[in-house]
Amino acid sequence: MTKPIGPICNLDCKYCFYLEKEALYTDGKWRMQPDLLENYIRQYIEAQPNQQVSFAWQGGEPTLLGVDFFRKVVELQKTYANGKEIENAFQTNGTLLDDEWASFLKENDFLVGISIDGPQKLHDHYRVDKKGASTFDKVMAGIETLQRHDVRFNTLTCLNRITSKKPLEVYRFLKGIGSEFMQFIPIVERRPGSQAKEWGLDLASPEDGTEASDDELPVFGWSVLPDDFGNFYSRIFDRWIRKDVGKIYVQLFETAVGKWIGAPGGICVHAETCGDALAIEHGGDVYSCDHFVYPQYKLGNIKEKNLVELVESPRQRAFGTAKKDTLPQYCRECEVRFACNGGCPKDRFLRTPSGEAGLHYLCKGYRQFFNHIAAPMKAIAQLHARRLPATHVMELVAKKQLPGYTPLK
Repeated sequence: MTKPIGPICNLDCKYCFYLEKEALYTDGKWRMQPDLLENYIRQYIEAQPNQQVSFAWQGGEPTLLGVDFFRKVVELQKTYANGKEIENAFQTNGTLLDDEWASFLKENDFLVGISIDGPQKLHDHYRVDKKGASTFDKVMAGIETLQRHDVRFNTLTCLNRITSKKPLEVYRFLKGIGSEFMQFIPIVERRPGSQAKEWGLDLASPEDGTEASDDELPVFGWSVLPDDFGNFYSRIFDRWIRKDVGKIYVQLFETAVGKWIGAPGGICVHAETCGDALAIEHGGDVYSCDHFVYPQYKLGNIKEKNLVELVESPRQRAFGTAKKDTLPQYCRECEVRFACNGGCPKDRFLRTPSGEAGLHYLCKGYRQFFNHIAAPMKAIAQLHARRLPATHVMELVAKKQLPGYTPLK
């Protein structure tokens, strides 16, 4: 995950976990310099064992760098491709997209992720500009510009305390604006402890504070509640499984299908181990994960060490295997462990009913959701085994031929 402008953004989304990372860099140079950019692109391409090389550009807000910066990116990728196929994913808030941007993104086949939280009332509750004003119209104008230029895009929607209570409203809206690929990211941020405060940060670092019991949720008021999280996904799943299989792709649903059919891959949150989704900051610092951009998780800098050396370091491999090794017994014995795998280590700050540390904040929601979808997922797995399309499951739902599955009322 490449952050060529670091945490710098033109918006001031109230729940953003990355804006505060500005406190970790005080030199004021918020742009990946040309020599470092070239070094990074060369190393990254050389490090890939396969023919397909995927770059993910994020921020902050990458469009603040200007189109010419990314023209240089494409030029360097072509220089060092050495016969490999290069693809680019580009995450943006969409407010600065214009015809020049859209033409460039289309010409170079960038997959664009647009951050939008639903209809205006929901979106603008937290996603505001530096003056606290609405951003919805600007985001919609950016989407319309992409559509006019036939640029493929997906949507990233944050599940916060507000959006998570309106699942069908959000889902219908995203379909209505032409989103066929949807990601929903839960917002979970805790109050800072002494460690984060020492670094000038307003949100807790992974080691900050002590684990809480299930009835003590030490999170900020914009964080999604576990029950709302599970209900959100279950309700849009009930709509999707009836009408939209094969038409709309929801990241967690696709990951779940993979779990039930035994396929590798899927999102890192639900992988058994992690450690392969690192982040590189604008100055070349490499961190274990973009949710772990803290001094103790900095592996080094590519100006001093080779990227492969950092990724394959014992320290990073230990970070990745710890996801499995520290899983509480409560999780190990869970009936949906194969699908969930304990969630992201960042949010494992609760205690299990027996008092063991390391339970995920959203455990209750994950468990409800994965159990809710179990019967349809088993049916899709059976269809897959018979080499039949997953879309056949919609007919089974319509005919009420899925024992054990009851849509929420």
